[in-house]
This record gives sequence, C-alpha cells and structure tokens, in this order.
Amino acid sequence: MKFIMVIAGLLTINILPQWNTGAIKLGYFNPSATDGGFIIGFEGGKHFDKYMSWTWSVDWFNRNYVDKELFDELNQYYPGAFGETNELRASTNIHDFPVMFGISARFPISKRAQFFAVGSVGAELLIINYRNFQNPTDDEFEAAFDFNWRVGIGAAFAIGPYTEFFGELTYHESHPSWTYEDDEFFYPNAVLERSYNMSGFMTRVGIRFFY
Repeated sequence: MKFIMVIAGLLTINILPQWNTGAIKLGYFNPSATDGGFIIGFEGGKHFDKYMSWTWSVDWFNRNYVDKELFDELNQYYPGAFGETNELRASTNIHDFPVMFGISARFPISKRAQFFAVGSVGAELLIINYRNFQNPTDDEFEAAFDFNWRVGIGAAFAIGPYTEFFGELTYHESHPSWTYEDDEFFYPNAVLERSYNMSGFMTRVGIRFFY
C-alpha cells in the first residue's frame, strides 16, 4: 500500500503544470568603468514551484565614451601632447554581453501583484574598441572575460492571464579583463593585465509572458 502511495505521489508531481516564461527588459545601467546608458535584455525561465523558478538571461550594453582615468594618466605621463590627442587616445567603445543563470522567488502582495527577489551567476564577454596609442585614428579590438553575479528585487503586476508588467532594481558585479605583454617599457617582457570595472546598479522595466 505504501509503495502504491509513493508511485501515485511521484506521478502527481510529474503532472503538475510547469510554466515557461519569457521576458523583455529595458532600462538603465550605470557601471563604474563608463558613463551610464541604455541596456536591453531577454530572460527565459521555468517554474518548478508556484512561486519559484529557474532563470537564464542575456543582456547587451553599449557605450561610447572617453576613459577619464586613462585620459588623466596620459596627461600626467605625456604632458607635451595636445589635450585633443590624449582625449582621442582615451576614446573607447564597449559592447558588454552578460549571460546569467539564476533563481527567482515570488512573494504575493495581492491577487494580481507580487514582490520578487532574484539571484544569478554567470559569465561575461566585454568587447573593447579602443585607439592605437601611436596612431590614435586607428582602432584596435580586444575581448575581455570574467565571471559575474547579480542580485535584485522587484515587483510584478498581472495585466492578463498570461502576461505581467514588472520593474526591478539589481546590482551587477563583474571585472572583465585581458592580459598582454609589454616589451617596450619592460625587459624582459612583462605580462600586464587591464581590467574594466563593470559593477553597478541597473533599473529596468519589462513585460513577461507565461506559456
């Protein structure tokens, strides 16, 4: 009898509905390395409980800016150069692609509104387009990598049986970097690392669909 009850319980668990979700997110990201700007992302998920789900997401953040820290260093070490030249040397264009996997927990506020908390970990690809030092009009490319993590809170409001509107505030932590050899100022060659602090807060709103 106990064996039959266990089998029945397992079958009941397997036939419980498991909602899939898809969401489009738009908002503002303000990392430490650059000026803040627009960020867009897609998030997919699957509910394994009424109020909990696994999630995965990919985002895109693009910013064209003057690296102020590098600009100050160039003015310090190369004071004879024209300010416009050093500013051109410090011009940087980045494309940031965080890929996250996480878990989300929901807490009902009312019949149609819910508060939620999220936590994610993943990896990040940062593509950097920067200026050649000797010829500032020439572009160079590098790719930087790092592991990342993110935590956030938000609120969602149902606007239909399979659709909700939501807003969220999250903190993102990552420091993508790459290594290179310098044989001009160091002998023997020194292996140096350049890092971009892409940590910061982001605020976003979006639409989530259940299917």
